[in-house]
Amino acid sequence: MKGAGLRPAFHFDILQAMQFTLYADGGSRGNPGPAGSGSVVFDSSGKRVVEVADYIGITTNNVAEYEAVLRGLTKLKEAYPEGYFNDVELLIRLDSKLIVEQMKGAYKVKHPNLIPRYLQVKNIIARSFPNVSFEHVRREFNKDADALANQAMDKGA
Repeated sequence: MKGAGLRPAFHFDILQAMQFTLYADGGSRGNPGPAGSGSVVFDSSGKRVVEVADYIGITTNNVAEYEAVLRGLTKLKEAYPEGYFNDVELLIRLDSKLIVEQMKGAYKVKHPNLIPRYLQVKNIIARSFPNVSFEHVRREFNKDADALANQAMDKGA
């Protein structure tokens, strides 16, 4: 059968144009101190599709940053059917240069509190998000996630 199993070209073009952007931020007041993680995901039209603000107890800023990425990815995965992101780009933006460079493989993950979280993020990406890229952004371009992280820390205070 000629063309059996192929998707129509227009369907492919729509999926190729679809991109999600996850902004993540974590913080702690005291480092270590009361910590929160915040994530927000926008689709290609700019619609906010996922939001997470979690108080995560007493921990460091870097742990909170990883938690923000992990919790954002987990909630995004839960919001869509399995396999949805196979042909969809996901851009993850953080204002933590350390986390971005570790996720890109440019920096080694050495701290024992970060290694398990790094592996969890790598695992969820490998299972559910094959088209991921990480980008460092200045703090002023991460205001939504920062506000969610602060909201979460306020809940825990």
